Amino acid sequence: MTRSSPPSQLIISTNNSIPHSAGSVWLWPSDQRLPRDTSGLEEPGIHSPRLPLPISTYNPFHEPPRSSNLYIKNHHFPTNPKEQKTKTKMHPLLLYPLLVALVYTLLTLTLYALSALSLIPAASFPARILASYASLLLCATYGVLISLLLRATGQHRLAQHLTARAFHHTMRLTTGVRFAITSGAQHLTSRRPCVIVGNHQSELDVLFLARIFPPYCSVTAKSSLRHAPFLGWFMALSGTVFIDRADRSSARQAFAGAVDEMLTRRQSVFIFPEGTRSYATGPRMGAFKKGAFHLAVQAQVDVVPVVAANYWGVLAAREGRFRSGRIPVRVLEPVSTKGLGAGDVDALAGRVRESMLVALAELGETDMGKAVGRK
Repeated sequence: MTRSSPPSQLIISTNNSIPHSAGSVWLWPSDQRLPRDTSGLEEPGIHSPRLPLPISTYNPFHEPPRSSNLYIKNHHFPTNPKEQKTKTKMHPLLLYPLLVALVYTLLTLTLYALSALSLIPAASFPARILASYASLLLCATYGVLISLLLRATGQHRLAQHLTARAFHHTMRLTTGVRFAITSGAQHLTSRRPCVIVGNHQSELDVLFLARIFPPYCSVTAKSSLRHAPFLGWFMALSGTVFIDRADRSSARQAFAGAVDEMLTRRQSVFIFPEGTRSYATGPRMGAFKKGAFHLAVQAQVDVVPVVAANYWGVLAAREGRFRSGRIPVRVLEPVSTKGLGAGDVDALAGRVRESMLVALAELGETDMGKAVGRK
C-alpha cells in the first residue's frame, strides 16, 4: 500500500472458508464495509477493489492505525470513542412544529423590538396580533387537556373558567392588554344560575370574556366553531352551547338543552345579544337579538348585564392600531325574570339594552372608565 491509500482495517480470521486456510491475515480498506459472509471471497490474486489484500508477514505486536477498526472472528470492536456514541435524530413530527414555533417567536419579538425602539412604530400591530393568536392556540391546547382531565372526575364544567383565567393572564403577559372589573363583580357568582350578557365590540372580546367568566358557566357559539382545531375541540369538550343560526329548529333545541342544563346543573350561560361585532368607535351598541332573553325567561333566571368600555383607542384593526392598555368593565345589577313570559321578552331586552348604554356612556366620561392605551 502507498501512503496515499486510505486507513485500513486489520482482519484476523479463523473462518476456514476464506482462502489461504485458517488464521489468514487480511487487510481490508477502511472505505469499504466488511461483508458479513466471507465464504464467497475470491482468491486475493484477482485485482478487485472490493477484495481484501493479503499480508505475507504479520507482527502481532504491531499497533494498528488509530483510524482503523480491529475485527476478530467477525466481531467489531471500535477503537474510536466517538463511534460508541449513538446519534439520535428528532422525529419530523416534533422537529417541524418546533422550528415553526421558533420562527414565529423570533418574528414576534423582532416586531416588538422594532416598535419599542421607534424604528417602525406601526410594528406593534402585527406583533400583538401574532402574540394574540399564539396565546389563543396555547390556551386552547391547555383547555383541551384540562377538559379531558376534568371529564374523568365529572368536573368538566369548570374547564371554561380555568381556561379563561389562563388566557387572561397569558394575554396580559404577551400583549399588555387587560380588562379590569371596576364594580359589581359579586353579581357574577351570587345569582347562579343566570344569563350573562355583554356588549360585543371586536375580536378582543375573547379577552373580555376571559376576564369576567365565572365558575360553572358556559358560552354560546355559532356551530361552525365546533370544527375549528384546538379551539373547537376545547369548546366541545367543555360544554359550549353551539347554535346554528340558519336553522331555527336546531337553535330551539340547543336553547332547550341549555335550559335543562341550567336548571339541573345550576350552570350559567354567557351570550353576546348583539350577535355580531359592532367595531364601534364610541359608546354605541347594535340591536339586541332576543335569544338570550327567551332563555332567561324560560329558565326563570336573572339577566346579569356586563359592560366593557369602548376600547377603540386600544384596538382598531382598520387603523392598524393595537396597543397595550387597561380596559374597565362594569357589572350591572341583575334583572329578574320571575313571572315573565314570552310576551315580555321584547320589553326585557329593551330595558337591559338601555341600562347597558347608560353604563357605556358613563364609563367613557370618567378617567377611571376610559380605556387607557399605551404604545
